[in-house]
Formats: sequence, structure tokens, C-alpha cells
Amino acid sequence: MKAVTSRAGGFLSVLLAAGLVLVPSTTAHADGIRAQQWALEAMHTQEAWRTTKGAGVTVAVLDTGVEADHPDLVGNVLPGKDLVRFGAEPGDRAWARHGTAMAGIIAGHGHGPGNADGVLGIAPEAKILPVRVILEDGDPSRAKARSTRGNALAEGIRWAADHGADVINLSLGDDSASAHPEPTEDQAIQYALKKGVVVVASAGNGGEKGDRISYPAAYPGVIAATAVDRAGTRAPFSTRRWYATVSAPGVDVVIADPDHKYYEGWGTSAAAAFVSGAAALVKAAHPRLTPAQIKTLLEDTARDAPVDGRDDSRGYGFIDPAAAIEAADRIEPKDLQSAAYGAKYFGSGPDTASSGDGTADWAAPLAGGAGGVLLVAAVVLWRGRRTSHQEF
Repeated sequence: MKAVTSRAGGFLSVLLAAGLVLVPSTTAHADGIRAQQWALEAMHTQEAWRTTKGAGVTVAVLDTGVEADHPDLVGNVLPGKDLVRFGAEPGDRAWARHGTAMAGIIAGHGHGPGNADGVLGIAPEAKILPVRVILEDGDPSRAKARSTRGNALAEGIRWAADHGADVINLSLGDDSASAHPEPTEDQAIQYALKKGVVVVASAGNGGEKGDRISYPAAYPGVIAATAVDRAGTRAPFSTRRWYATVSAPGVDVVIADPDHKYYEGWGTSAAAAFVSGAAALVKAAHPRLTPAQIKTLLEDTARDAPVDGRDDSRGYGFIDPAAAIEAADRIEPKDLQSAAYGAKYFGSGPDTASSGDGTADWAAPLAGGAGGVLLVAAVVLWRGRRTSHQEF
């Protein structure tokens, strides 16, 4: 294991991607994993896949790393970047667990005959660009890392935006007692948005701990994902704040692990991954749409909207990528050309289109407190039986 070194980039030791707990397995049939992926049906993925499965789109996963050789991801993971540069390494148990889980939710393609086994992501033909910006919760080096936020996240966002990312997934966050906006992170997100990159983050898991503000979810322009269960009800742990954009599955979510077993987990980190996959589908179908347009589409086409149209628990409602793709057909300009009018010109010309970036909606104070975040507990779902109990 490499020693912890001081570096200009710093380390986000308070940006959490929490660990997993492994408990005795259930016996699964050959299609047991896929059958338990309730989010695929809930998000109307079959309808969206009639148009696209995400081909041509790259989703950067800023996390703990991604296991490129996982059978459900092989071929979908691009060469990435490690901005931590210490702690666990490939092959260690505390390597890339959370990041691999998020990558599988986004772009898992399954494996086996007809890819019928394993995890199927929301955008199974999208590419994953892994950027390591945090350590796993179980990494022994976490105890030695300094407890202040450095620049790894900001550096990672800029690096991803400069290396082909169309969507950036941030299934992480700081909602600790000392949480506060970091100008470098905010600036990096604005940089990515201006380059046409959609940015998605988990809203936070502080719903039972005071609903403290989580960053990067609270930065302007970010699509913040809250978590709901199979019934579409807000998960008790899901943070309720003004920045909530849409909700997505965050309870009983099947995830892939570098150990090639499958677990059932919960958290707004999973919800963010689902939203990133949905954004990838919209981007693949309509590559000219801006991040602000995609954010607005996801808001306007969300299902089961709150009574007043939006609330802090579920944002604008449950994400529906198929509906967003269909709605985009009606708003995206097609084959625009300059027109020659000859001698006469009638009227004052077209109205200036609204930017739809919702800046005013994000003008609430970027300050606040703490709470826990992200994927926290899991039940092993791999085939066969175990005789012992393990924890990580």
C-alpha cells in the first residue's frame, strides 16, 4: 500500500461513498438478478431503448474507481484518471467497490448467453470514464488522510469535461457539520456545464439526520437526485432540500461488485446513477441539447409529480427517460439554416428562446451543515449459498 503523501490537489476525505455490508445470500435462479432489477421497468427503459441504449455517449463516474474487467462492464470502461494516488490498489478489497456499483447501474450490459445474467444498466451501450476522486469507506488509508476537502473533485470534473464526458455522475457528497460550498468545485461545475456536459449528483442521505445541505448537489446547474422506493415513496434517508430535481430508485437496488457477486443496496448515490443513465439516453437521442435543456426536460416529463408540481422530497417527480426523449423531439431545432426573405420581411422575427437554466431557482444560500450520504447497506444476491457472515 502506498503511503499517504501531501499533494496540491488534496483529498476529499469528507466526501463519502459509504461501504457495503455483506450478509447471508438468498438462492437465485438463472435470471434472479435481472428479475430483481425493479428499476428497469419502473423507469420505462424498454420504451426508451426503442430509440437508444446510450451508444455514443460517455458518462464520467467520479468515485472510488471502476473495475473495468467486471463481466457486466467489460468493453464499456474507458481509460480513466486516478486523482487520489494512494490507498487501495486494483485487487484489494477496498478498491473500486462503490464506483463499480455506480458504473453498473449506468452502463452495465450483463453477461452470459444473450447477456441475460448480471446487472443491466439504464444506458447499457454508453461508455464509462472512471475518475478516482475518493477512497472507499473501508480503505485503511482513510484514517490517515487529512480531514479537509482538497481539490480532487474540482480537478476531476474539469478533467472529465476535457476528456470526452457528456455526463458527469457524482454519487458522492459532503453533508457533514462543516459542509460548505467550495468555489473551486462550483467553478469546475460551471466549466463543465458551459462545455455541454450534464452534471448529476446525489441529494444526500441526511433525511433522518436533519436534512443538511449536501455538496456538490447544491451547486447551481446540477441535477440533484433524491431516492424513492418501489412504490415511488420518498426513502426516509433521502435529503429534502430546495435543490432536489428529480427522484429515482434508491431502495433495494441490485449492484455489481468487483468480487463478481451481486448485492442489494440503498442510497441517493444509486438514485444519482440512475439519473445519469437517463440523461445519457436523452443525450444519445438528442446530442445537440444543452445541459440546461436536458435538466428542464427531465423535470417537465417526470411522473407522479408532487401536488404543487415540485417539492423538496422528490423534486419534480420520478424520472422518465422515455418521456424526456419523446418530448425532446418536439423542442429540438432540426436542420436550422439561415433564410433569405427577398424584398419583404414580415413581423419582428422569432422570440428569443428562454435559456431554461433555472439560475434563479438555484439562488438559495449555498451554506449549511451535515449528514450522512450514499450507498450504505447491502444484501448479497449472488447465486448459491454462503455459510458464513461477512462484513466490510
